[in-house]
Amino acid sequence: MAIRAILTDIEGTTTPIAFVHNVLFPYARAALPDFLHAHANDASMADVMADIARLAQGVDPLSALLAWMDQDAKITPLKTLQGLIWAEGYRSGAIASVIYPDVAPCLRAWHDAGLRLAIYSSGSVGAQKLLFGHTPDGDLTPLFSDFFDTGVGGKRDAASYAAIANTLGMPADTILFLSDIGAELNAAALSGLRTAQLLRPEDGAQKSPAHPGFANFTDIAADILPPTGSA
Repeated sequence: MAIRAILTDIEGTTTPIAFVHNVLFPYARAALPDFLHAHANDASMADVMADIARLAQGVDPLSALLAWMDQDAKITPLKTLQGLIWAEGYRSGAIASVIYPDVAPCLRAWHDAGLRLAIYSSGSVGAQKLLFGHTPDGDLTPLFSDFFDTGVGGKRDAASYAAIANTLGMPADTILFLSDIGAELNAAALSGLRTAQLLRPEDGAQKSPAHPGFANFTDIAADILPPTGSA
């Protein structure tokens, strides 16, 4: 069946790993104490702080959050909190997002050709929208119909991709999943999604023999997708 939707990862796929690890993560870590002091009692933070306290199991929330950050733990309330901190950074101009130069032109071409575009990242939906809303190519969020984070399940769990296909309302084999991580692609393939691995030289991904590999989105467009995005 023809590809009707593209589901893409972010880190190492649309965005350099260095930006996430050398800019976003350090910014959130440095801002965390002051952010908690200023907002921990906000009504809008109540659910997040309750989840953090439950998962911290008696450990001071700040200490637990810093430890999770150091581990790059895929913990939903941590990712939510990081997204809130980054929102302040984007608004102030302290941070600006980075995407690979091939990404925006391909996303626009695929969208214009009628393909449905979606994001699946361990970063919160809020953080995803911030990143794609503040690119050098402008606000790209209108190109995407759906955003998914770990609330749908882990990225190495096949059931997560089945749930995403169900939400999109499309047969799994009409969805192309893009990621740099072989284990994520394996999980997607188990649920019937089609896959392509990004092997960007800057990010040093290890080639998976089970999935076709590409250096950029332009090569994917040329090799996998028809010029119009249709059959």
